[in-house]
Amino acid sequence: MTLALPQGRATRRWARRLVAALGLAAMCALPATAAADAAPPQDGRTPAHAPLYVSDYGNNRVVALPPRGGEQTTVPFEGLVRPTGMVWDASGRLYVSDTGNNRVVVRAANGGGQSTVPTDGLSRPLGLALDRTGNLYVADSFNDRVVKVSLASGTQTTVPTTGLLHPWGLALDAAGNLYVSDFVNDRVVKVAGDGSGQSTVPAQGLSQPTGLALSATGDLYIADSGNNRVVRIAEDGGRTTVPTTGLSGPLGLALDGCGGLYIADGFNDRVVRVQETGGGQTTLPTTGLNTPTGLAFPPNGTRP
Repeated sequence: MTLALPQGRATRRWARRLVAALGLAAMCALPATAAADAAPPQDGRTPAHAPLYVSDYGNNRVVALPPRGGEQTTVPFEGLVRPTGMVWDASGRLYVSDTGNNRVVVRAANGGGQSTVPTDGLSRPLGLALDRTGNLYVADSFNDRVVKVSLASGTQTTVPTTGLLHPWGLALDAAGNLYVSDFVNDRVVKVAGDGSGQSTVPAQGLSQPTGLALSATGDLYIADSGNNRVVRIAEDGGRTTVPTTGLSGPLGLALDGCGGLYIADGFNDRVVRVQETGGGQTTLPTTGLNTPTGLAFPPNGTRP
């Protein structure tokens, strides 16, 4: 895989670490969890038999995987270069980090057109999250920051954080707390929604964390890409490793609300599903994936 990287002080450091890190089961309409790098849908549910959307980094596209097998389809985005993070809004718009083009694009619901989200100065955006009031959060990785963009006004602000170095995954909980995987610093930080500051999630031993997903019960799943595993931090602080087999550079994560955890297994060019509690691992039927990176389910009652 060839990575198109910008010139500058961060290039060699980023290349070393990114290269090291990278390498459908039936659905039900139960109360759902958050998609990878996304706030939960406003009604808290994933639709029955919903497709899973995958950012196919190496092929510069986004694909949809049918819930019961069958032929995958390519979502008609134009001009994507190295897409990564994705998030849906409640109206069925799909936002994608167009990482190689240093922008975020959005495709309107029901087959509508594509547009670019107004942003200022992004450099290799990765993870995305969307809150319930219409603010889009972007992990602006090469700028070592997270920005918040009001989709109503277009106003961009920088989220107050300390010491981030190439942030990757984002997730928001119901209280408005923002979780950020701090890729180079081998940690996940929590930025309090009430403005009381930043703390580090107690998850020692992480190596190059990437995608994040939050369950409806508050459990945080972390793609621990450098260790080729997924870590679960329970709401009470307990930590476990999700039992998986043969992962190589796990990147994006998604939860289906039916007990299924989906993992973009980057270096293996596949997407796997396991039970949140471990076991039952299967590989989803896909065609030609090249470093799948982001995963997302649409919210209830929507299609792109």
